[in-house]
Amino acid sequence: MKVRNNTSSSYVPGASAISGASPAVKTEAVAQTRRAADQPIDVTTIMGIPESELTPKVKAAFEKLLTEVVNMRQELERAQKRIGYLEELADQDSLAPVLNRRAFVRELGRMMSFAERYGSPGSVLFFDVNGMKQVNDSHGHGAGDAALKHIASSLLENVRSSDIVGRLGGDEFGVVLAQATTEIAMEKAAHLAKDVQDEPVIWEGIELDISVSYGVHTFAGEEQIDDALNAADRAMYEQKRSTAGQQG
Repeated sequence: MKVRNNTSSSYVPGASAISGASPAVKTEAVAQTRRAADQPIDVTTIMGIPESELTPKVKAAFEKLLTEVVNMRQELERAQKRIGYLEELADQDSLAPVLNRRAFVRELGRMMSFAERYGSPGSVLFFDVNGMKQVNDSHGHGAGDAALKHIASSLLENVRSSDIVGRLGGDEFGVVLAQATTEIAMEKAAHLAKDVQDEPVIWEGIELDISVSYGVHTFAGEEQIDDALNAADRAMYEQKRSTAGQQG
């Protein structure tokens, strides 16, 4: 799924005291704090205070404080990982390993803002599965689900890491191509459609011929997200009608 979450953190509670220090000093402070979780804490090494100037009670208090800092950091890391996991679940489609519509629209908005700010065009592709009703009616919804997963995987495998793939609902998918002109986007959409069709879906020993229709819309300046999606959707239906007319 082209879903990206950064859940790791090097934050150490109480680290603001060394925020103005050099990278080497910061690195050493963090490393020393991490080691505290695995071995007895040498307060004189960490604090730079001669042991002779510390009473046993003061030293014990420092050790307790630094141990609590380590525990807090570990709890924070666990919480951040949990938040990242929940964010990923919230963005992922319930069936296919791609973004759901809400997350896709959000990422499309970011791409459009980037295009407007830097004057670099991007394109949104709209895909619709041909004959999905017939697949469901003839082989059951399990076959239809297998077809949708196949399409999602095919799209993911054949786009760049900077591109976005999402399921817009039912048998509709979207792809956002970063920094792609209309010519490039049309060529890419045709290749993606061919990739889907060239690899049949095998369902309970039966080969399902799956194909998609597509539409392309390129954005560069100020434009609403819904307008861009609707334009790609209309282009897809025009292509679908044109293909049907040629086959007829």
